[in-house]
Amino acid sequence: MVQLRAYRRFFVVAWQFLPLLLAYARDRHRFVLFGRSRQVAVETQRDRARRLLDSLLTLGPTFIKLGQLLSTRPDILPPAYIDELSKLQDEVPPAEWTEARKVLEEDLGPVDEEFEEFNRDAISGASLGQVYRAYIDDRLVAVKVRRPDIESLIEADLRVIRFSLPVLLRFVQEAQSFSLENLADEFARTIREEMDYSREADMLREIRKNFEGNEKIAIPEIVDSHSTGRVLTMEYIGGTKINNVRELDEKGIDRHELAETLQRAYLRMIIDDGVFHADPHPGNLAVKDDGTIVFYDFGMSGRVDPFIQEKIVEFYIAVANQDIDGILDTLIEMGTLSPEANRQVMGEVMELAIADVRGEQIEQYRVNQIINQIENTIYEFPLRLPSNLALVLRVATVVEGVCVTLDQNFDFIETATEYLSEEGYREETAKQVVEDTGREFLHSAQASIRLPQTADQTLTQLGRGDVTINVDIEDPNSVFDQLAMRLIYGLLLSVSLISTAIIYAFRGPDLAVIISGGLSLFIILLLYRSFKKRRRGIRAQPQFTRQSLRQRRDEE
Repeated sequence: MVQLRAYRRFFVVAWQFLPLLLAYARDRHRFVLFGRSRQVAVETQRDRARRLLDSLLTLGPTFIKLGQLLSTRPDILPPAYIDELSKLQDEVPPAEWTEARKVLEEDLGPVDEEFEEFNRDAISGASLGQVYRAYIDDRLVAVKVRRPDIESLIEADLRVIRFSLPVLLRFVQEAQSFSLENLADEFARTIREEMDYSREADMLREIRKNFEGNEKIAIPEIVDSHSTGRVLTMEYIGGTKINNVRELDEKGIDRHELAETLQRAYLRMIIDDGVFHADPHPGNLAVKDDGTIVFYDFGMSGRVDPFIQEKIVEFYIAVANQDIDGILDTLIEMGTLSPEANRQVMGEVMELAIADVRGEQIEQYRVNQIINQIENTIYEFPLRLPSNLALVLRVATVVEGVCVTLDQNFDFIETATEYLSEEGYREETAKQVVEDTGREFLHSAQASIRLPQTADQTLTQLGRGDVTINVDIEDPNSVFDQLAMRLIYGLLLSVSLISTAIIYAFRGPDLAVIISGGLSLFIILLLYRSFKKRRRGIRAQPQFTRQSLRQRRDEE
């Protein structure tokens, strides 16, 4: 059944994406199969991104989620697409109550018996589920119900994505092909995890436990007796939507303090706890009358391993200290930036990015703009973002946007620096630098002691002629293969021309002359194309200049 549905969906998906794929094919070859590549203007990219967004919305839940995941992957899509897909909200009309009731009664039993009161009108609808209000023992609860029959649609769409991947890889640059191949597996795992409400309940419990005793953060409590893999029941905590600035002001809530609390909460989740709420858009954040921040919807949540946590700390400290080399080293160590990228070029880009976002005072700039500049740059280099690191980058930008909505003068770097200092991270980093410097000095001293003996042995071997030198030649651009191919084409052309001349001189059959001459022309064409073929490699030209940065700022 799923296989049959996948075949039908394949044609629907292909019909939606075919115009875009043809446009991308013409970008690589002007006449689809041959011809030069063409440059695409930013406005054209934005137009295509809007068309892509419409197609994703038309195709339904799976592709809405795919668009949300793609919006976190600057290593796959250009900035114009990231900006447009970031607008993709996980909000769709809820399913009919009769369908949702079927899921509830299959998992829990009769609704009228399990709940004192159940409001049949959904208070929110998402691509995978919808939320209702109900009462259990006079306690107001929120009941999240997975959409009926969503599993078969998701599985069919995942098969379509897997079928389509080999075709899609023909329309992208080599730098993005590796990331796309891994994205399919990552997306399948992510969406299956989000459909499993038992996992969401576990993540919610863990994060709630981490914030026990913190009076500024509120996370709903799970009602275990009414929760399954398809139904999640939790206490209902009301509040004002966090971006409703007018209502917050009417209630006398300090918006600067609110922004600082939110930022510190995410710094703690990512840096200290290693587990974090990964969907902080305003619909999932509310504020109680006493200023407490309420977190909703833990379906999209992630973990950060200790190594990445350590590197994130180093990245924040390097940004705060305007340490360009430190930023580059951290990005390379995390696997975000290719070690083959030109450090000088990347350093210039970082300096321009920081200079562009810096305020009148040294540390008044926003990490959101810095990350955007870095994302725009790393798209040009071969890399792959680890999935949870991509989520962390996305969370950082979304949270910063919410904080700026609350307080236009909010300084993320100042808050992050204060947090890292209070938790002792900056002192630990400084201590680690001293220890590393000490070790390097010790190794240098030991090497200097061994150097005369090593030099004497080497010179002795040279005098005896006992030295063998092995040389490995790296040829990432296949220069030797191209040279060999041209030599073969040249030899074939010589043989073909001589054969044509002999057949013509001895008055051979006209057909043989035509065939031999045609073969010669074909080989000449192949030889010509081998010289005209565009070289591929790592592009190392800065995407930003002061003029382009200024122009982009004016456009924004």
